[in-house]
Amino acid sequence: MTSGTSPSDSAPRRARAVLPEGWPQPRGYANGMVAEGKVLVTGGLVGWDVQGVFAKGFVAQVGQTLANIKAVVEAGGGKVEDIVRLTWYVTDIEAYRNSLAELGPAYRANLGRHFPAMAVVSVPALVEPEAMVEIEATAVLPG
Repeated sequence: MTSGTSPSDSAPRRARAVLPEGWPQPRGYANGMVAEGKVLVTGGLVGWDVQGVFAKGFVAQVGQTLANIKAVVEAGGGKVEDIVRLTWYVTDIEAYRNSLAELGPAYRANLGRHFPAMAVVSVPALVEPEAMVEIEATAVLPG
């Protein structure tokens, strides 16, 4: 196995994508990440603001959820480039699939062009009835 490179891999980082030799470069995520340091994990975060008000619509909730993840990582002393994994739980997989073009700008507004290992899982419901998406994150911070 070798680590893949992309234009964003040229800057020194604590976390970097791993791409097995011969595999195609994934778009918008990494197949694997390698990092050293302290591990920060979030709970499942949803698309509400600090007052507990949900953003309206799927893409808006994703944007708010990613902003919440960024806030937690930064409060822990990290930055978005330290995120090595995101697991998305969505209540409507078709809303996810049909919103891919709109999700890109919402994602980049919060996490830039940093694409950690990701998984998207369709679930029948989330604990918060208004939530359409819940995302867990893992970051590896400087030791």
